[in-house]
Amino acid sequence: MAKLYFRYGAMNSGKSTGLLQAAFNYEERGQRVLLAKPGVDTKGDDSIVSRLGVTRPVDLVIHPEDDVREVFAAAAHGDDPNALLQHVDVEPVACLLVDEAQFLSPAQVDDLLRIAVLDGVPVLAYGIRTDFRTHAFPGAARLLEVAHSLEELKTICRCGRKAVFNTRRVDGEFVFHGDQVAIDGGEVTYESLCGSCYLQESGGNLG
Repeated sequence: MAKLYFRYGAMNSGKSTGLLQAAFNYEERGQRVLLAKPGVDTKGDDSIVSRLGVTRPVDLVIHPEDDVREVFAAAAHGDDPNALLQHVDVEPVACLLVDEAQFLSPAQVDDLLRIAVLDGVPVLAYGIRTDFRTHAFPGAARLLEVAHSLEELKTICRCGRKAVFNTRRVDGEFVFHGDQVAIDGGEVTYESLCGSCYLQESGGNLG
């Protein structure tokens, strides 16, 4: 049985880089993969952008109203009316790779599980667990509940300890209130911190 994998870590832990490396590994062996990301992630438009500078277009952009299993099936079989592959025989998909999976809804995460279990296609989902207020993203929470395999991707805090929390800066200043989703770029940036440094910056507050 194929499995749903959730590979998570704080910001700058190499999630997108790991996804692109996994795609390369499959394709190096002559296997077909599909790459996807939620439409709410506007960084890179319809591409996955690694902080190392590697960029690759996605095959699927998942919008909030989408049934992910239906969208996946259309792309996998080449019968998407907007796809060039229409009515052309295509190789089976060996793996579905999803970037920024925390932005999916719980129902869409359930679709990923169905793709793995019912359709027999492994799904590798990459994302972060919590926002800058230490609150779980709904998609990440559901992945932690239903994924067959959980793997933490580690990064370090500025102090050298393991980073576990994500912080948001606006115009260079740490903020701990605001909307859960604000894509980095321009005035908004993020930094990964250990628990000690996070509490120091937040005045001892969590969320």
